[in-house]
Amino acid sequence: MQEATKSEPSLTEGAIVGHMVRLAIPASTGMIFNTLYNLTDIWFAGYLSDNALAGLSIASSVFFLLLSIGIGIGIQTGASAMIAPGAGRGETHEVKGWLDNVSGLAIAFSAVSCVIGFFAARPLVVLLGAEPHIEPLAMEYLWVTLAGSVGFTLSFGAAGALMALGDTKSNRNALMIGFFANFGLNPFFTFVLDLGVSGIALATVVIKFATAFYLFRVLMKRLNISVMPTFDKERWQKLLKQIVPASFNMLTIILGGFITVALIGQFGSEHVAGYTVGLRLEQVLLLPALGLNSAVMAIAGQNMGVKKYDRVAETYRKGLLIGFFMAVVSIPVMYFLSPLAMSLFTNDSAIKNTGITYLRIDTLAFYAYVVLFQSVAILQAMQKPMFPMYLGIARQLVVPASINYVLIVVWGYPMVSMFYTIVTVVILSAIIAFFYTRREINRLKS
Repeated sequence: MQEATKSEPSLTEGAIVGHMVRLAIPASTGMIFNTLYNLTDIWFAGYLSDNALAGLSIASSVFFLLLSIGIGIGIQTGASAMIAPGAGRGETHEVKGWLDNVSGLAIAFSAVSCVIGFFAARPLVVLLGAEPHIEPLAMEYLWVTLAGSVGFTLSFGAAGALMALGDTKSNRNALMIGFFANFGLNPFFTFVLDLGVSGIALATVVIKFATAFYLFRVLMKRLNISVMPTFDKERWQKLLKQIVPASFNMLTIILGGFITVALIGQFGSEHVAGYTVGLRLEQVLLLPALGLNSAVMAIAGQNMGVKKYDRVAETYRKGLLIGFFMAVVSIPVMYFLSPLAMSLFTNDSAIKNTGITYLRIDTLAFYAYVVLFQSVAILQAMQKPMFPMYLGIARQLVVPASINYVLIVVWGYPMVSMFYTIVTVVILSAIIAFFYTRREINRLKS
């Protein structure tokens, strides 16, 4: 029996570009506030001490690594991919079934992350270079965030479900409110209650639980349902087929980043700092493309549910076109304003020059990133997550790590050669992803 969901306007009808704009703008705005949220934590940690800043930086990297190993990060993608077809058909009962199992799986994932973290957190902190006086501060942050990891996984799942329903505004609102709440809770827990680094972690956990509560409340009110964590073997298997590849892809990104930073570290810590700041600035410029990525996945997913494959193909074409115009605007900004942007973070000439060099070289691959994002979004909406995972392993980990090791360690090439390797691999990966995605869409249509 089909029931109409009380959701946003159906993505299976109407102008696709209009849907993209309606979904992408809130999604991008939410990502901006999420980035600012993370910068706020860094700022308060730095206000505590340089040691606290170093500890939080290491601990946050380890936390998301553990969350990806526990498959928690991929739950947003999995929830969206499985819920969107039922939402496109207007089947509230089907959507509720997936929501119940997404919430159950989210709780299970957080438990897995905690168990892994209990044994692996400290060795990973040491592996990332935490000195004896930094390690306790990093572990303070980690124990609190791991204990509250269920708030992260539940909020990821709820955000993915809302995206599948064509709602990116609710998550944007949650991220905006969370950003401002962080300004109040961080100083309260950190300084008033004198909890130090643990206070910064506690503020994040409280906000994530509040975010999960709010997003699930929106879902239940919109669909007029209740959500009960459930274990359904068949549904969990289908969810895992989507979630595991997405989380593994994220894991390869994290591991690839570790290797890249380690190789750049051969040239000095100032170059690591320059690359890290440059990478963060590039990610800010890519946020609109990531917002568009969320829109493409939601639109394609709902149209897959009603077998409107021509609209899936049109979504891909128009997503690439809009992404091209985004690149036309962002590339000159990235190239010409990189010196100004780097100067906002440091006066050290070595750090600035490394960041500027990375940003200017990586402009060559900017549109390639857009093509990759859109291709992966379409394939995930088609519930074909394995190819993006294999491509991610090659692009993020195996190929660049192998080439850069030979260039830097064996042949003694300069650091800048690593940046050209990154660009070349991204461009080739985008070309492969484009032709593969187009082939899969044509198979659907035929």
